[in-house]
Amino acid sequence: MGIFATLKAMVERDGRAVLVTITDVRGSSPREAGTRMAVRADGAFSGTVGGGTLEWQVLAEAQALLAAGEGRRMRTLDKALGPDLGQCCGGRVSLMLERLERDDLVWLNELAAQPTNGSGVSIGMPHDRGGFTRRPASDTEAQGLPAGAASRFLPDGRLLERLEPANPALYLFGAGHVGRALILALAPLPIDVVWCDSRPDAFPSHVPQHVVLRRDAEPERILAAAPDDARIVVMTHSHALDLAIVSAALAADRFAYVGVIGSQTKRARFLSQLRQAGLAERLIEGMICPIGVPGVEGKEPAVIAASVVAQILQLPRQTGSRMPVLKGHRRPA
Repeated sequence: MGIFATLKAMVERDGRAVLVTITDVRGSSPREAGTRMAVRADGAFSGTVGGGTLEWQVLAEAQALLAAGEGRRMRTLDKALGPDLGQCCGGRVSLMLERLERDDLVWLNELAAQPTNGSGVSIGMPHDRGGFTRRPASDTEAQGLPAGAASRFLPDGRLLERLEPANPALYLFGAGHVGRALILALAPLPIDVVWCDSRPDAFPSHVPQHVVLRRDAEPERILAAAPDDARIVVMTHSHALDLAIVSAALAADRFAYVGVIGSQTKRARFLSQLRQAGLAERLIEGMICPIGVPGVEGKEPAVIAASVVAQILQLPRQTGSRMPVLKGHRRPA
Protein backbone atom coordinates (compact mmCIF):
# COMPACT_ATOMS: atom_id res chain seq x y z
CA MET A 1 0.00 0.00 0.00
CA GLY A 2 1.41 3.40 -0.97
CA ILE A 3 1.79 6.27 1.48
CA PHE A 4 -1.29 8.14 0.24
CA ALA A 5 -3.46 5.03 0.43
CA THR A 6 -2.16 4.53 3.97
CA LEU A 7 -2.97 8.13 4.91
CA LYS A 8 -6.42 7.80 3.36
CA ALA A 9 -7.14 4.74 5.51
CA MET A 10 -5.86 6.53 8.63
CA VAL A 11 -8.01 9.62 8.05
CA GLU A 12 -11.08 7.52 7.28
CA ARG A 13 -10.50 5.61 10.53
CA ASP A 14 -9.56 8.42 12.93
CA GLY A 15 -10.50 11.66 11.21
CA ARG A 16 -6.92 12.89 11.07
CA ALA A 17 -3.33 11.79 10.50
CA VAL A 18 0.06 13.41 9.97
CA LEU A 19 2.13 13.24 6.80
CA VAL A 20 5.85 13.65 7.52
CA THR A 21 8.12 14.50 4.57
CA ILE A 22 11.88 14.96 4.49
CA THR A 23 12.15 18.08 2.34
CA ASP A 24 15.91 18.58 2.32
CA VAL A 25 19.08 16.75 3.31
CA ARG A 26 22.53 18.29 3.62
CA GLY A 27 25.43 15.99 4.27
CA SER A 28 25.07 12.45 5.61
CA SER A 29 21.60 11.26 6.61
CA PRO A 30 19.93 7.87 7.14
CA ARG A 31 17.16 8.71 4.65
CA GLU A 32 16.96 10.80 1.48
CA ALA A 33 14.86 13.85 0.59
CA GLY A 34 11.34 12.85 -0.39
CA THR A 35 11.08 10.11 2.25
CA ARG A 36 7.62 10.06 3.83
CA MET A 37 6.04 8.66 6.97
CA ALA A 38 2.37 8.50 8.01
CA VAL A 39 1.47 8.88 11.70
CA ARG A 40 -1.85 7.84 13.19
CA ALA A 41 -3.69 9.47 16.09
CA ASP A 42 -2.93 6.54 18.42
CA GLY A 43 0.80 6.76 17.72
CA ALA A 44 1.00 3.96 15.18
CA PHE A 45 2.98 4.88 12.09
CA SER A 46 3.92 3.60 8.65
CA GLY A 47 7.26 4.26 7.01
CA THR A 48 10.41 5.64 8.58
CA VAL A 49 12.48 8.82 8.39
CA GLY A 50 15.56 6.98 9.59
CA GLY A 51 14.89 5.70 13.09
CA GLY A 52 16.82 6.68 16.19
CA THR A 53 16.41 9.93 18.09
CA LEU A 54 15.36 11.82 14.96
CA GLU A 55 12.37 9.55 14.40
CA TRP A 56 11.29 9.62 18.04
CA GLN A 57 11.36 13.42 18.06
CA VAL A 58 9.42 13.55 14.79
CA LEU A 59 6.80 11.17 16.18
CA ALA A 60 6.44 13.35 19.28
CA GLU A 61 5.99 16.45 17.10
CA ALA A 62 3.42 14.60 15.00
CA GLN A 63 1.43 13.65 18.11
CA ALA A 64 1.52 17.26 19.28
CA LEU A 65 0.26 18.42 15.89
CA LEU A 66 -2.58 15.88 16.01
CA ALA A 67 -3.58 17.15 19.45
CA ALA A 68 -3.43 20.82 18.45
CA GLY A 69 -7.15 21.17 17.68
CA GLU A 70 -8.10 23.54 14.90
CA GLY A 71 -4.90 25.57 14.78
CA ARG A 72 -2.28 25.53 12.07
CA ARG A 73 -1.96 22.27 10.21
CA MET A 74 1.75 22.37 9.45
CA ARG A 75 5.04 22.42 11.32
CA THR A 76 8.58 22.39 9.99
CA LEU A 77 11.65 20.99 11.67
CA ASP A 78 15.35 21.44 10.95
CA LYS A 79 17.68 19.08 12.76
CA ALA A 80 21.47 18.78 12.80
CA LEU A 81 21.87 15.06 13.37
CA GLY A 82 25.10 15.37 15.32
CA PRO A 83 24.76 18.46 17.58
CA ASP A 84 20.96 18.29 18.02
CA LEU A 85 20.42 14.55 18.25
CA GLY A 86 23.74 12.95 19.16
CA GLN A 87 23.70 10.74 16.07
CA CYS A 88 26.85 9.79 14.20
CA CYS A 89 25.53 11.07 10.86
CA GLY A 90 27.03 14.48 10.26
CA GLY A 91 24.25 15.88 8.13
CA ARG A 92 21.25 18.14 8.56
CA VAL A 93 17.64 17.23 7.80
CA SER A 94 14.63 19.46 7.14
CA LEU A 95 11.16 17.99 7.58
CA MET A 96 7.58 19.10 7.00
CA LEU A 97 4.72 17.76 9.12
CA GLU A 98 1.17 18.22 7.84
CA ARG A 99 -2.01 17.34 9.71
CA LEU A 100 -4.52 15.85 7.30
CA GLU A 101 -8.22 15.86 8.10
CA ARG A 102 -11.44 14.62 6.52
CA ASP A 103 -11.55 17.53 4.07
CA ASP A 104 -8.29 16.16 2.63
CA LEU A 105 -9.91 12.85 1.66
CA VAL A 106 -10.85 14.16 -1.79
CA TRP A 107 -7.25 14.60 -2.90
CA LEU A 108 -6.02 11.63 -0.86
CA ASN A 109 -8.43 9.44 -2.83
CA GLU A 110 -7.10 10.89 -6.07
CA LEU A 111 -3.42 10.39 -5.23
CA ALA A 112 -4.02 6.95 -3.69
CA ALA A 113 -5.39 5.84 -7.06
CA GLN A 114 -2.30 6.96 -8.97
CA PRO A 115 -0.01 4.19 -10.28
CA THR A 116 3.06 3.64 -8.11
CA ASN A 117 5.45 3.45 -11.05
CA GLY A 118 7.86 6.12 -9.89
CA SER A 119 6.98 8.59 -12.65
CA GLY A 120 4.10 10.53 -11.08
CA VAL A 121 4.30 14.10 -9.79
CA SER A 122 1.82 15.97 -7.60
CA ILE A 123 1.28 19.69 -7.26
CA GLY A 124 0.19 21.14 -3.92
CA MET A 125 -1.69 24.38 -3.31
CA PRO A 126 -0.98 25.91 0.13
CA HIS A 127 -3.69 25.94 2.84
CA ASP A 128 -4.40 29.15 4.74
CA ARG A 129 -3.63 27.19 7.93
CA GLY A 130 -0.54 25.49 6.56
CA GLY A 131 -0.06 22.32 4.58
CA PHE A 132 -1.07 21.63 1.01
CA THR A 133 -4.03 20.41 -1.01
CA ARG A 134 -2.58 18.17 -3.69
CA ARG A 135 -3.59 16.79 -7.06
CA PRO A 136 -1.74 14.97 -9.86
CA ALA A 137 0.36 17.44 -11.83
CA SER A 138 -0.20 17.84 -15.54
CA ASP A 139 2.61 16.88 -17.89
CA THR A 140 3.48 20.55 -18.32
CA GLU A 141 3.47 21.21 -14.57
CA ALA A 142 5.54 18.09 -13.90
CA GLN A 143 8.30 19.44 -16.13
CA GLY A 144 8.98 22.00 -13.41
CA LEU A 145 10.41 19.27 -11.17
CA PRO A 146 14.02 18.55 -12.20
CA ALA A 147 14.97 14.95 -12.89
CA GLY A 148 16.15 13.29 -9.70
CA ALA A 149 14.63 15.96 -7.44
CA ALA A 150 12.12 14.86 -4.79
CA SER A 151 10.34 18.22 -4.51
CA ARG A 152 10.49 21.86 -5.47
CA PHE A 153 8.72 24.96 -4.18
CA LEU A 154 7.50 27.19 -7.00
CA PRO A 155 7.76 30.99 -6.76
CA ASP A 156 3.99 31.26 -6.18
CA GLY A 157 4.15 28.98 -3.13
CA ARG A 158 2.91 25.80 -4.79
CA LEU A 159 4.78 22.57 -4.16
CA LEU A 160 5.82 20.02 -6.76
CA GLU A 161 6.55 16.56 -5.34
CA ARG A 162 7.45 13.23 -6.80
CA LEU A 163 4.88 10.58 -5.94
CA GLU A 164 5.60 7.05 -4.83
CA PRO A 165 8.95 5.59 -5.86
CA ALA A 166 8.39 2.47 -7.92
CA ASN A 167 8.68 -0.69 -5.87
CA PRO A 168 10.31 -3.64 -7.62
CA ALA A 169 7.83 -6.31 -8.69
CA LEU A 170 8.39 -9.94 -7.72
CA TYR A 171 6.39 -12.76 -9.28
CA LEU A 172 6.44 -15.91 -7.16
CA PHE A 173 5.22 -19.12 -8.77
CA GLY A 174 4.38 -21.75 -6.17
CA ALA A 175 2.59 -21.71 -2.82
CA GLY A 176 4.31 -24.63 -1.13
CA HIS A 177 6.15 -24.51 2.18
CA VAL A 178 9.13 -22.56 0.80
CA GLY A 179 6.83 -20.22 -1.13
CA ARG A 180 4.91 -19.42 2.04
CA ALA A 181 8.14 -18.80 3.93
CA LEU A 182 9.30 -16.48 1.16
CA ILE A 183 6.07 -14.46 1.37
CA LEU A 184 6.65 -13.95 5.10
CA ALA A 185 10.26 -12.92 4.50
CA LEU A 186 9.14 -10.39 1.88
CA ALA A 187 6.31 -8.98 4.02
CA PRO A 188 8.13 -5.97 5.53
CA LEU A 189 10.03 -5.06 2.36
CA PRO A 190 9.21 -2.45 -0.33
CA ILE A 191 8.57 -5.10 -2.98
CA ASP A 192 5.23 -5.63 -4.74
CA VAL A 193 4.51 -9.35 -4.93
CA VAL A 194 2.29 -11.31 -7.29
CA TRP A 195 1.86 -14.85 -5.93
CA CYS A 196 0.79 -17.45 -8.47
CA ASP A 197 -0.56 -20.99 -8.00
CA SER A 198 -3.47 -22.61 -9.84
CA ARG A 199 -4.11 -25.38 -7.30
CA PRO A 200 -7.34 -25.20 -5.26
CA ASP A 201 -6.75 -24.02 -1.70
CA ALA A 202 -3.05 -23.47 -2.37
CA PHE A 203 -2.91 -20.10 -0.62
CA PRO A 204 -3.21 -19.40 3.11
CA SER A 205 -6.31 -17.58 4.32
CA HIS A 206 -4.36 -14.38 5.07
CA VAL A 207 -1.51 -12.77 3.14
CA PRO A 208 0.35 -9.45 3.54
CA GLN A 209 -1.45 -6.48 2.00
CA HIS A 210 1.17 -5.93 -0.70
CA VAL A 211 0.66 -9.45 -2.11
CA VAL A 212 -1.69 -10.05 -5.04
CA LEU A 213 -2.93 -13.62 -5.53
CA ARG A 214 -3.24 -15.14 -8.99
CA ARG A 215 -4.90 -18.51 -9.50
CA ASP A 216 -4.49 -18.57 -13.29
CA ALA A 217 -3.59 -21.89 -14.86
CA GLU A 218 -1.59 -20.15 -17.62
CA PRO A 219 1.70 -18.79 -16.26
CA GLU A 220 2.66 -17.49 -19.71
CA ARG A 221 -0.24 -15.04 -19.56
CA ILE A 222 0.87 -13.86 -16.13
CA LEU A 223 4.44 -13.36 -17.34
CA ALA A 224 3.24 -11.44 -20.38
CA ALA A 225 1.57 -8.93 -18.07
CA ALA A 226 4.55 -8.64 -15.72
CA PRO A 227 6.52 -5.38 -15.90
CA ASP A 228 10.01 -5.15 -17.30
CA ASP A 229 12.61 -5.63 -14.55
CA ALA A 230 10.31 -7.93 -12.56
CA ARG A 231 11.95 -10.56 -10.39
CA ILE A 232 10.70 -14.05 -11.30
CA VAL A 233 11.01 -16.78 -8.64
CA VAL A 234 9.84 -20.29 -9.50
CA MET A 235 9.16 -23.05 -6.96
CA THR A 236 6.01 -24.90 -8.03
CA HIS A 237 4.92 -28.45 -7.20
CA SER A 238 6.03 -29.71 -10.64
CA HIS A 239 9.47 -29.74 -12.28
CA ALA A 240 7.80 -29.71 -15.70
CA LEU A 241 5.84 -26.60 -14.75
CA ASP A 242 8.99 -25.02 -13.32
CA LEU A 243 10.75 -25.60 -16.63
CA ALA A 244 7.89 -24.14 -18.67
CA ILE A 245 7.79 -20.98 -16.54
CA VAL A 246 11.56 -20.55 -16.54
CA SER A 247 11.72 -21.06 -20.31
CA ALA A 248 9.02 -18.45 -20.94
CA ALA A 249 10.62 -15.98 -18.53
CA LEU A 250 14.08 -16.35 -20.06
CA ALA A 251 12.72 -16.09 -23.60
CA ALA A 252 11.06 -12.78 -22.72
CA ASP A 253 14.55 -11.33 -22.16
CA ARG A 254 13.29 -8.45 -20.04
CA PHE A 255 13.27 -9.58 -16.42
CA ALA A 256 15.83 -8.59 -13.78
CA TYR A 257 15.98 -12.03 -12.22
CA VAL A 258 14.82 -15.51 -13.21
CA GLY A 259 15.47 -18.02 -10.45
CA VAL A 260 14.21 -21.54 -9.82
CA ILE A 261 14.60 -23.57 -6.66
CA GLY A 262 16.58 -26.75 -7.12
CA SER A 263 19.82 -28.67 -6.86
CA GLN A 264 22.83 -28.78 -9.16
CA THR A 265 21.27 -31.88 -10.73
CA LYS A 266 18.07 -29.97 -11.50
CA ARG A 267 20.14 -27.11 -12.89
CA ALA A 268 22.03 -29.43 -15.26
CA ARG A 269 18.80 -31.05 -16.43
CA PHE A 270 17.13 -27.69 -17.07
CA LEU A 271 20.15 -26.37 -18.96
CA SER A 272 20.09 -29.42 -21.22
CA GLN A 273 16.36 -29.16 -21.86
CA LEU A 274 16.50 -25.43 -22.55
CA ARG A 275 19.27 -25.98 -25.08
CA GLN A 276 17.33 -28.80 -26.72
CA ALA A 277 14.37 -26.42 -27.00
CA GLY A 278 16.55 -24.02 -28.98
CA LEU A 279 16.77 -21.20 -26.45
CA ALA A 280 19.77 -18.95 -27.08
CA GLU A 281 22.75 -19.56 -24.81
CA ARG A 282 22.80 -15.88 -23.90
CA LEU A 283 19.30 -16.25 -22.46
CA ILE A 284 19.93 -19.60 -20.79
CA GLU A 285 22.82 -18.05 -18.85
CA GLY A 286 20.29 -15.84 -17.09
CA MET A 287 18.79 -18.75 -15.13
CA ILE A 288 19.65 -18.72 -11.42
CA CYS A 289 19.61 -22.26 -10.01
CA PRO A 290 20.14 -23.02 -7.22
CA ILE A 291 18.75 -19.77 -5.80
CA GLY A 292 19.98 -17.75 -2.83
CA VAL A 293 23.23 -16.19 -1.68
CA PRO A 294 26.33 -18.38 -1.41
CA GLY A 295 27.37 -19.73 1.94
CA VAL A 296 23.88 -20.33 3.36
CA GLU A 297 23.58 -24.09 3.63
CA GLY A 298 20.41 -24.64 5.68
CA LYS A 299 17.46 -26.26 3.93
CA GLU A 300 14.72 -25.13 6.29
CA PRO A 301 12.07 -23.12 4.38
CA ALA A 302 12.70 -19.96 6.40
CA VAL A 303 16.46 -20.22 5.84
CA ILE A 304 16.03 -20.70 2.09
CA ALA A 305 13.59 -17.77 2.03
CA ALA A 306 16.03 -15.48 3.84
CA SER A 307 18.79 -16.44 1.42
CA VAL A 308 16.61 -15.79 -1.63
CA VAL A 309 15.46 -12.42 -0.30
CA ALA A 310 19.08 -11.43 0.35
CA GLN A 311 19.92 -12.29 -3.25
CA ILE A 312 16.94 -10.34 -4.59
CA LEU A 313 17.97 -7.32 -2.54
CA GLN A 314 21.38 -7.31 -4.23
CA LEU A 315 19.66 -6.12 -7.40
CA PRO A 316 19.26 -2.39 -7.98
CA ARG A 317 15.66 -1.17 -7.70
CA GLN A 318 15.67 -0.66 -11.47
CA THR A 319 18.11 -2.86 -13.35
CA GLY A 320 17.31 -2.46 -17.04
CA SER A 321 18.46 -6.05 -17.62
CA ARG A 322 19.46 -9.22 -15.84
CA MET A 323 22.49 -8.73 -13.64
CA PRO A 324 25.55 -10.79 -14.71
CA VAL A 325 26.78 -10.93 -11.10
CA LEU A 326 23.82 -13.14 -10.26
CA LYS A 327 24.16 -15.60 -13.12
CA GLY A 328 24.76 -19.27 -12.49
CA HIS A 329 25.17 -21.25 -9.30
CA ARG A 330 24.58 -19.45 -6.01
CA ARG A 331 23.75 -21.97 -3.32
CA PRO A 332 22.87 -25.63 -2.84
CA ALA A 333 19.24 -26.55 -2.22
